[in-house]
Amino acid sequence: MLSCGNVGKTYSTERGAVAAVKGIDLDVPRGQFAAIVGRSGSGKSSLMAMIGGLSRPTHGVIMLEHTDIWALPDDGLADFRNREIGFVFQFASLLPTLRVIDNVALPALLGRRKNSATAYRTAADLLGQLGLAEHVEDYPTEISAGEQRRAVIARALINGPSLLLADEPTSDLDEQTEIEIMHQFRELNRDHAVTLIMVTHNLRLAEQADRVLHIADGSLVS
Repeated sequence: MLSCGNVGKTYSTERGAVAAVKGIDLDVPRGQFAAIVGRSGSGKSSLMAMIGGLSRPTHGVIMLEHTDIWALPDDGLADFRNREIGFVFQFASLLPTLRVIDNVALPALLGRRKNSATAYRTAADLLGQLGLAEHVEDYPTEISAGEQRRAVIARALINGPSLLLADEPTSDLDEQTEIEIMHQFRELNRDHAVTLIMVTHNLRLAEQADRVLHIADGSLVS
């Protein structure tokens, strides 16, 4: 489902070239929940950005659903990313001037994957599944941090992606909300066969995944 071959990322800095990711090979089968664990600066977020089609590798190949994503032209990559990859970032990143349901429907509308009526119906269904049926008309500032994060998960799922990427998805949440969000991830993975890759520095959270990968100094160490 996902295959990374010799993937590396080098940044140019005032101090010279810095290799953030060093020739990583990684295969994730369909339906797996994999956690990538590492300290700050270990390269885990850089790897996630390359897998997600957000940051071009310096070298290597990333295949997702038999597509070499970085061989696509820019517009083709944008369409593929919108269609096949869902993102849950460290911060909620909801647009404050849009209602919760508008935020969730937006990727489907922008990608023209669904007409407006279908996009909003799907958005309402997802919000209901995630316990937010009473908040569809609310604005992000009117709901809690945990509810915002669940809205982000709904937005990530609106186009039925084959891969869900979560980068430190609970780092700014309290313990109870963290438990609730991890429950949502496990349920999505178990009941809906969503392939999920989560980056975290929290080993306790990572151990809830099917597979734990450790990254240090830009390399996978297990």
